[in-house]
Amino acid sequence: MLLLDLFVSQNKLTELEAKDIESDLSLRDDMLVDTALLQKGIKSDEVTEVRSVLYGLPIYKNEIPEDKELTKYISVTQSKQLLAVPIELKDGVLSVGVVDPEHANVLDSLQFLFGTDHQAYKVYLITYDAYKKHFGIVESDNNTSDIKASLTGKVDEGKEISYISKDDTQEKEKEGLNENMDLSDVSGLLDEGLAKLPIPDIFSAILRYAIDNGASDIHIEHIGTAVRARVRMDGQLETITTLPVKMHPMLVARIKILCSIKLDEKRKPQDGRFSTKFGDHTIDYRVSTFPGYYGEKVVLRILDSYKGVRPIDTLGFRDQQMKEIREALARPYGMILICGPTGSGKTTTLYSMLNEIDREHRNVVSLEDPIEYNVPSMNQSQVFPEIGYTFASGLRSILRQDPDVIMVGEIRDAETAQLAIQAALTGHLVFSTIHTNTAIGVVTRLLDMGIEPYLIAPTIIATIGQRLSRQIAEGCAVPMQMTAGLTEMVNESFKDLPDEFKKNFPLDKPLNEAKPNVKFANGMKGRVPVFEVLTFTQDIEEAVLHSKGEEEIWKLARANGMITMKEDAIIKCIEGVIPFVEINEL
Repeated sequence: MLLLDLFVSQNKLTELEAKDIESDLSLRDDMLVDTALLQKGIKSDEVTEVRSVLYGLPIYKNEIPEDKELTKYISVTQSKQLLAVPIELKDGVLSVGVVDPEHANVLDSLQFLFGTDHQAYKVYLITYDAYKKHFGIVESDNNTSDIKASLTGKVDEGKEISYISKDDTQEKEKEGLNENMDLSDVSGLLDEGLAKLPIPDIFSAILRYAIDNGASDIHIEHIGTAVRARVRMDGQLETITTLPVKMHPMLVARIKILCSIKLDEKRKPQDGRFSTKFGDHTIDYRVSTFPGYYGEKVVLRILDSYKGVRPIDTLGFRDQQMKEIREALARPYGMILICGPTGSGKTTTLYSMLNEIDREHRNVVSLEDPIEYNVPSMNQSQVFPEIGYTFASGLRSILRQDPDVIMVGEIRDAETAQLAIQAALTGHLVFSTIHTNTAIGVVTRLLDMGIEPYLIAPTIIATIGQRLSRQIAEGCAVPMQMTAGLTEMVNESFKDLPDEFKKNFPLDKPLNEAKPNVKFANGMKGRVPVFEVLTFTQDIEEAVLHSKGEEEIWKLARANGMITMKEDAIIKCIEGVIPFVEINEL
């Protein structure tokens, strides 16, 4: 039973105690799980809070009113049979309080009762104590026979409830966002009494805040004295709320249930994913749990496909870089690799390049983990390493699908690298990402993976390095006072760049910094990529073929006008795009 599993995961029950309770419940029809848990010291309101997490149902916290008129909707006999109470009728909607959604298939029964009459209703959770108080029931120490006595009776009004045999615990609500919540001022909600809301509403508010503010990740972590929720905005983590420690296991359980991962596994990391509806589109979340000193930490990566694929000429490439990339995209075969750390926007650049490909007349196939954006007329496939469907095994299958263009989400190992190289050598245009610090460093990384120089040289068309820098908000760029040191820094960076390329940049103008204003507290909003593009000319191919080092390759690339990511950042700082403080981060 999921309810018992969750209490085991919270260390409120031992596994042996949970098994004993399950055994007692199977043998005794007159016993309720609430009573068994109470005997173990777990109070009625604790049970209801956990059920709220499990089923995504709100808790009715007021005293249940006396209204005999409502018995025409659910009679006393039905109430005792289902442990369900009609609470109120407002604006044509009947509120129904339910003790246990698993008991007597109550949710199916309510659907049966009201479905034929087209009566709108909304289900709330009520505590077992509130239920007993409403009916004036005094439970004996030994059993609940005074409650159960009516469970074998017929239903009033000639309606016999037809039960549908199914496991309600698997019917999890995965909407995530509660459309009935007024989240127009989410920051205020997070600051004022968020801990008083039901767990599903707390989680919904956190999701909504992250989405509204363009966050890329959500971090939920137990820090000893509290539970902290942080979101990553513009590359930096910001705390948005703290919650009581007691909410940690329930909040983690809510996320695990949405992801369909194990509730009782706290000793090792788990990965999962779920989706929510947000307006008229779907947002996907990639979830990772990690065991920590105080309890599990959960990180959610937000994948909002609604943002769509950006045109490549809007990403921030310089004119020379854009020219080289378009030439690379026009090649019939070969490999284009993008490098950079996690979260540097590599996948966004990949999608933008693929968007330039003629997908109507060419077979474009991708292997991704996960699929972040849906690209029309492209065959996208999600890898699942846990079942043996990896980038390497997927590549073998793709080559039997008559592809023209192949996108591999990431080259993580030698086997994938070898297969991607072979695909590029046999007439396919291959795109992928790889973890290195610089565009030139891609060559060294491939050599370290065991790829021979004679395979690298004729295969690689171009490598692209990128990072994300914080962007100056509109109206917040302020020219700096150019000291001798700043001027020297700019001149030194570009001193070996040939004049024919240097003349295209406004290097004689001042750098810019971000000035805060009323709207932007630090003068910055959003992030923009900085790039370096290494095109494999004949000279560079020869250098790679003869195992020349990175320094020799750099000299050849510099002669062809290549600029580094830091230099791209300097130029964008002069143009008022990124602040000076970001240059030192590269």
